[in-house]
Amino acid sequence: MRVAVPLPEVRQTGTALAFLGVLAFSGSFPATVYAMQGFDPWLVAIGRAFLAGMVALVCLKALRLPLIPPRRHWPAYAVMSLGVVFGFPVFSGLALHLGADTSHAAVVIGLLPAATAACAVLRAGERPRPLFWAACTAGAAAITAFTLVSGETAATWSDLLLVGALLSAAIAYTEGGTLSRTTPGWQVISYTVVLSLPLTAPITAVLALTTPMTPTPASLAGLAYAGLISMFLGFFPWYAGLARGGIARAGQTQLVQPLLTLVWAWFLMGERFGMATVVAALAVLACVAITQRART
Repeated sequence: MRVAVPLPEVRQTGTALAFLGVLAFSGSFPATVYAMQGFDPWLVAIGRAFLAGMVALVCLKALRLPLIPPRRHWPAYAVMSLGVVFGFPVFSGLALHLGADTSHAAVVIGLLPAATAACAVLRAGERPRPLFWAACTAGAAAITAFTLVSGETAATWSDLLLVGALLSAAIAYTEGGTLSRTTPGWQVISYTVVLSLPLTAPITAVLALTTPMTPTPASLAGLAYAGLISMFLGFFPWYAGLARGGIARAGQTQLVQPLLTLVWAWFLMGERFGMATVVAALAVLACVAITQRART
């Protein structure tokens, strides 16, 4: 099926909106690390979705909109829920809990734009040139080399979890971007987190009662950011940008997310990273840039 190509002005607006989403997402890892200083990793992963779901529920009711999307879209929302409500937060949170540095995680997640483009290609039935797949393979090789050189044995599981987070987000972004062509982006993410409340609400309650908590201003701020910005508000411009600029084109803005996360890790957490991290991040950026230009 052919998809109408948006006008240049619309594409530019979409790219700008997507960049705002990326800017919001780039603080997710530092916020998660801060949140886990006072709360259990599982509580942070699920509690952020519960917090977003409650805020989304209030927004939908305040605007007198349906609390449940059309039935024909339920499968897509189920996929998004598995990806952005459970998959990415759980996988990335556990990876950070097991010892992965924020900067290390940012480099591994740097392949997210290529993964998102690949999902868009597969879902839309397009036939990219061999250069697309060659660049994806090169990016994966760069990430593998980086993890083998910089990671310790204990970090192996963290890397696998980060790959799971990457794939979860890529699949969910593709579904969300597709739905946002006919439904406002903020409603797409609102329905996603609201439909997840029957699971996130009881799980959050049980974890809050059974896991130790030592809340501090920093951990509370981290949890608030992860729930309100990373899980909810950041998706407003993100999905709108994917819908207006195209999933692959607007997705190019993800190129800067690892670099922004490195800046936040240095500025907020005082992390120090060597030349290998910078080289790996730039290598992934170059590979992903090639995938974006070689899609069709």
